[in-house]
Amino acid sequence: MHRHSVPSVVEGGERSLAVSGADEIALPHATPYPLEVSVVIPCLNESETLGTCVRKAQQAFRTHGLRGEVVVADNGSTDGSPAIASALGARVIDVPVKGYGAALMGGIAAAQGAYIVMGDADDSYDFSGIFPFVEKLREGFDLVIGCRFPRGGGRAMPGAMPFLHRWLGTPVLSAIGRLFFRCPVIDFNCGLRAFRRDRYETLDLRSTGMEFASEMLVKAALAGARIGELPITLHKDGRSRPPHLRTWRDGWRHLRFMLLYSPRWLFLLPGFTLFLLGTVLGIVLVPGPLPVGSVTLDTNTLLVAAMAMLVGFQLVAFAVFSKTFAISEGLLPPDPRLPRLFGVITLEVGITVGILCVGGGLATLGWEIAAWQRRDFGALSYPDSLRVVIPAVTSITLGIQIIFSSFFLSILGLRRR
Repeated sequence: MHRHSVPSVVEGGERSLAVSGADEIALPHATPYPLEVSVVIPCLNESETLGTCVRKAQQAFRTHGLRGEVVVADNGSTDGSPAIASALGARVIDVPVKGYGAALMGGIAAAQGAYIVMGDADDSYDFSGIFPFVEKLREGFDLVIGCRFPRGGGRAMPGAMPFLHRWLGTPVLSAIGRLFFRCPVIDFNCGLRAFRRDRYETLDLRSTGMEFASEMLVKAALAGARIGELPITLHKDGRSRPPHLRTWRDGWRHLRFMLLYSPRWLFLLPGFTLFLLGTVLGIVLVPGPLPVGSVTLDTNTLLVAAMAMLVGFQLVAFAVFSKTFAISEGLLPPDPRLPRLFGVITLEVGITVGILCVGGGLATLGWEIAAWQRRDFGALSYPDSLRVVIPAVTSITLGIQIIFSSFFLSILGLRRR
């Protein structure tokens, strides 16, 4: 296993690193890291292709005068992969925690480079072509990802990408990433990417599974990182065994992660839409039936509108709860709108609004009970009575939700501060 000894003293804002057989190069920024580039390769039983990947990365170092290392993050291989990597001069890091993300986090933590290049060990990515990624990082980009699709200038060789991944999974997940997080990336799931080590450390990535790749892009976009994309060619992997990736399971894990990291799209927008539609429909139906073509909307529809209002309010509350909790736990970056929200929607304001809703509902319900009493508690016209009872019960339920949601939001606010 190789370890390079290089100067660690920084003078004049640049660090010069001697490269055997090449001219001196200078890192564009002073860094505390002894190497410029670390290629980190997660590995689990990749003896057929790992050696090729290591040699290609080392070829890139020699060709472009890069002071670099190859770090193989082994995740419990039993086929001799660690020995192959060590024999070729790579550093092998044993990562006992299972999972794609766990292996990468362990390898990155042990890496010595200011720039990290990560890619799979199946020889589907050409590590000899990593220099353009390094150049983009030198230009000031924080994260650079490859693009395997023609739209971004990339290419996938025949048999390199399963049909569902190419035409459904990756395009859908990429579109969601652009919509939810404004992440300017065409190929959200490309595994060949490079990033600045110092910027990576600020993201506090935690996913141990395949969704690690999505977490990196999502958090980088939310943090305002400068993200670039480069066209690459994806080759058919050199394995004789099936890949570790499971299409539906891992696709769902990526989608689930993006939904959980976007309270706006998971809770707020659906909730606000439901609440608005329920409110408008309820206001229209309280005075009487509403003919719509050959159909007449009446009290049954009014009941559905009431349900939409209550569910919608609860989803909006969930959006605020989850956003506040995620920020307090460091899962999402701070949002300056939340302190303003806490300044306006205080516990006292919530209790007051909730009491008014409950009081109004009880008064309306009491008025209807009094009307029933005047009829000696006899038979009622259900359409007429329900137009009063449904709004009254809805107002009472909504008021109770507001009161207790305000208490819970206040608790989260205390924790956050």
